Amino acid sequence: MHQSIRQSDLAIVLPNPQDTRLTELVTGIDHTGAAVEVRVPVERALTLYLNAQEIVTMMTINDYPEYLALGYLLNQNMLLADDVVTDVEYDEDLQVVVVRTERNTDYEQKLKKRTQTSGCGQGTAFGDLLEAIEDIALPASELRTSWLYRMTREINTTPSLYLEAGAIHGCVLCREGAPICYMEDVGRHNAVDKIAGWMYRHGVDAADKILYTTGRLTSEMTIKTVRMGIPILVSRSGFTAWGVALAREVGLTLVGRARGKRFTALSGQERIVFDQDLAAVDEEAPRHRRKGAEHDD
Repeated sequence: MHQSIRQSDLAIVLPNPQDTRLTELVTGIDHTGAAVEVRVPVERALTLYLNAQEIVTMMTINDYPEYLALGYLLNQNMLLADDVVTDVEYDEDLQVVVVRTERNTDYEQKLKKRTQTSGCGQGTAFGDLLEAIEDIALPASELRTSWLYRMTREINTTPSLYLEAGAIHGCVLCREGAPICYMEDVGRHNAVDKIAGWMYRHGVDAADKILYTTGRLTSEMTIKTVRMGIPILVSRSGFTAWGVALAREVGLTLVGRARGKRFTALSGQERIVFDQDLAAVDEEAPRHRRKGAEHDD
């Protein structure tokens, strides 16, 4: 299942705002009563099976169903690092994706213990995730502020579904200051799961990576980032208390409110290297401000 690729061969995966499957044009009126046409993202239901067992139905834009399925199972601790995945089958007509493994799986008891997360799009987490991160040792790495400013500038100016239609979250896997895998979805939990699935499929090393999200730095995002083995999590939005507490407990560098020249780090500050002259950094342009530009979303 793993198709290992060299760091130098990492392909850039970017949103495709011109994909007509992902948005549709809707008519309405504006505040003056004038007729308007607005492009909006399309949500679809996708039901995930692990072998013969139905796991969950997710609402998603459904651009990378195979990556979403693999990443979801990995981040829920249902697909283990040493599992052999024999097939991933996607049926577009039935809106079903089936992940098949050599190991026999039965998560009936785990499925009974589920928690609705804070993720928009109604994310769901299952019982043993906190235990699953207790023994994870995140790699030593650094976050140069020059990388941080380059990364946020490139993400903000990349053509995306958000800039085309809004109402969507993005998560971006970066190495140093360069985005290498940019996923969007109606919920940030789906976007990060797609990145986890892409990393798993291609055998991408997490040790020198940075994960960027447009959403809040919640306990869910902390847990998923740690599960993926990524040592640094950055957001343009704010924090929750539990997200910060968990990050401090496991040694995750947590940087929020990263907009223009500004950012705030509440965990793992020892990884940050201040090498950027702030006089050379521009403030964020109004066109690229998402929700939470003035207040945390």
